[in-house]
Amino acid sequence: MRVFLAGGTGFVGSHLRCALREEGHEVRLLTHRRTVCREPDIHEVEGDVTLPETYAGALAGCDAVINLVGIIREFPARGILFDRLHGEATRCLVMAARKAGVRRFLQMSALGTRPNAVSRYHRSKYRAEEEVRSSGLDWTIFRPSVIFGPKDDFINRLAGFVRKLPVVPVIGSGSGRIQPIDGGDVARCFTMSLAMPETMGATYELCGPDPVTFLELITLIARVLGKGHVRTVKIPLPLMEAVTPFLERFSFFPVTSDQIRMLQEDSVCDGAWRHTFRFDPVGLEEGIRVYLGNPAHT
Repeated sequence: MRVFLAGGTGFVGSHLRCALREEGHEVRLLTHRRTVCREPDIHEVEGDVTLPETYAGALAGCDAVINLVGIIREFPARGILFDRLHGEATRCLVMAARKAGVRRFLQMSALGTRPNAVSRYHRSKYRAEEEVRSSGLDWTIFRPSVIFGPKDDFINRLAGFVRKLPVVPVIGSGSGRIQPIDGGDVARCFTMSLAMPETMGATYELCGPDPVTFLELITLIARVLGKGHVRTVKIPLPLMEAVTPFLERFSFFPVTSDQIRMLQEDSVCDGAWRHTFRFDPVGLEEGIRVYLGNPAHT
């Protein structure tokens, strides 16, 4: 199968490129500039996802489009905006796919996506989903929880805090739950879906087998790193909500107001996706040991 992959140069994209190649698919990878990826069977296409004319020709002859384009944080001065890179980008890809006659469309979304979500991130993801659902294409949408694996941002950042700081800061109570899923497992669902017509028109929430609170995750990371008891300090939520709007404009500040709102919600699911895809996901501790225990992978 010939697959057009947008947003495929990052962390999740690296897993998906590998999975697609292993299944014998030919990948046309949309990039901002050439030589981003030097892998066999990966054909780079230079273009801007919001400008369909820059990549429309590369869609000719493709059997499927996969959209991984997304951001977790906005930088307005650089034009990095949720509405542009979620809603507008998806709308452009859908339009280009329809014009090229590509019927199959797989969309990366996020767990917690809904029209009345507390975060702008999730609301923008929902608008992107609506572009896909109303496209008339044979679509499948995936909503993963936090994704972990070598070179991830979230787990590696927490591990850096545990390694280097005498006290690890925790926003709020630290009791919010997440259910991280391995990046390879997410990629596996995408590739399997290409050969599973029964997944057309379905939305899947993807979670790993191990729900944990933020505090439990810090303890788990410390154990994997071979450290003893980790001291934490809880930063009151009202304090963070007060100072973050002034500091989030600086890229060095680790969180945004939108992310703080997201942290107040659980990101867990019931694992119903396993009834369709029928494989056991990688456990959280098993998965992070692979790369936290080997600095070359972080």
